[in-house]
Amino acid sequence: MRTQILNLVEENCKLTAKDIAAMIGENEEAVAAELTAMEQEHIICGYTSIIDWDKTENEFVTALIELKVTPQRGEGFDKIAERISNYPEVDTVYLMSGGYDFAVIIKGKTMKEVSLFVSGKLAPMEAVVGTATHFVLKKYKEHGVKLTNNTKAERLAIMP
Repeated sequence: MRTQILNLVEENCKLTAKDIAAMIGENEEAVAAELTAMEQEHIICGYTSIIDWDKTENEFVTALIELKVTPQRGEGFDKIAERISNYPEVDTVYLMSGGYDFAVIIKGKTMKEVSLFVSGKLAPMEAVVGTATHFVLKKYKEHGVKLTNNTKAERLAIMP
């Protein structure tokens, strides 16, 4: 039952316990109790909406920052991740495999604001040995949801 509930909530966080119960053939009270339990266990960590901010008057930039760090003795990467996560500018922190240890997604009002955050707060951290900043130019799909319905061809057809 948990997996069924999680799949439904992940796809549409606006579903009520009553809606979910009807969809999976369970009783509403059992579904409500399961939702509460999963929230308390931090399996469900929050509910969110996917918004295409490019279609609003709100302007900000999103950047993906790759961080190469030296893990802390006895604490590994967790303490570094916790410290980075505490910054309000930081939206997402992932431990990664590959050339960099962390992928950090942040939002700022301008590219300069993001650059100042990276150079003033992230790069000077004792454990950080390197950064690479990538600015998002356009979002096409986020969290499995297409943000654009642009189905027309953007390239001109080549005539024989």
